[in-house]
Amino acid sequence: MSNIHLLEIHTPGQGLHEITGRVAQLVGQSSNAEGLCTLFIQHTSASLLIQENADPTARRDLELWLNRLVPEQGAHFSHSLEGPDDMPAHIKSALTTSNLSIPYTGHRLLLGRWQGIFLWEHRAKPHRRSVVVHLG
Repeated sequence: MSNIHLLEIHTPGQGLHEITGRVAQLVGQSSNAEGLCTLFIQHTSASLLIQENADPTARRDLELWLNRLVPEQGAHFSHSLEGPDDMPAHIKSALTTSNLSIPYTGHRLLLGRWQGIFLWEHRAKPHRRSVVVHLG
């Protein structure tokens, strides 16, 4: 079994979409019982995040905060080939992160009690996103 996997994530639109279960499944099937799980998103208008996964209001508050920080009504953006959310999505991605590293042991991610792994979609329309997972 390869140590590199590609997760295809279909997002319905803007927001935090939890992918913890899919990543944990790969870790559980890994030939390595322990190591470092590295995730990398192959896009410039979405990002990755470790955040609370127990209370959905925490995710809603993060989304509202980031949308206030980088509003889509920015007439001052010149990059808008794919719509008014195009450049704001790139800025949101630049403010967050494109990669994560999470240790694992016993084929289990060493996330904290309330932590989950999220793909943060910054575009309004549905997208298919690719996340590279390396288990080493």
